[in-house]
Amino acid sequence: MALPQLNTSTYELELPSTGDKVKYRPFLVKEQKLLMIAQESDEENQIERAFAEIISSCTFGEIDPYKMPLFDVEFIFLRVRGKSVGEKIKLNLLCPDDNETTVPVEIDLEDINVLMKEDHTNKIDLTDDISVVMKYPTLNSMSNFDSQGEVISIFDMVKNCIDEIHSGEEIYNAIDVTDKELEEFIGNMSTQNFEDVATFFETMPKLQHAVNVKNPKTKKKGEILLEGMQSFFE
Repeated sequence: MALPQLNTSTYELELPSTGDKVKYRPFLVKEQKLLMIAQESDEENQIERAFAEIISSCTFGEIDPYKMPLFDVEFIFLRVRGKSVGEKIKLNLLCPDDNETTVPVEIDLEDINVLMKEDHTNKIDLTDDISVVMKYPTLNSMSNFDSQGEVISIFDMVKNCIDEIHSGEEIYNAIDVTDKELEEFIGNMSTQNFEDVATFFETMPKLQHAVNVKNPKTKKKGEILLEGMQSFFE
């Protein structure tokens, strides 16, 4: 005789990047076990695979975490995590006035959102007739970040996130261009060009939450800005 099947609740969220509605469910014990084993291994690739598998499973296969903007994936995971093991989390944060005193704070995961800056754009003008259109980093593009050193990683990140190159009326899709051609194109940018491209990453949407704290020793108040999913776990 087959055992009864346990039902799980289904919820809905809006993707920060598009506003599209996505259904999701809490992760199950087998998925939580997968994540815990990966975290215990302390291997980035294993953690990444577990993270991706949980996102895909909990969105009923509708989300490919390797193709979605990373901030979308982080947002989904926080929502899934909140419905799975509790929406309230406790963190010990370092007071910004002395950088040595920690204070406990409780954060509601439902209050954490992706910050969209009004002046952000994914089109960067390099010259009067040449521009690039950027795409957002994904879990896949972040997987090797810092694996070969910071300078090479940043260069590779720019290369991976160029979507189109516009020259007058001509449009070159990055998928149709070789790595060597892209590397030469980036290498021939001026310092100002590269800084303008870097601004895209600095201003792009981020999972962000401001927390107000008061140092119990100095009685001074301060604000701590938490960015990225890893900031919400100890």
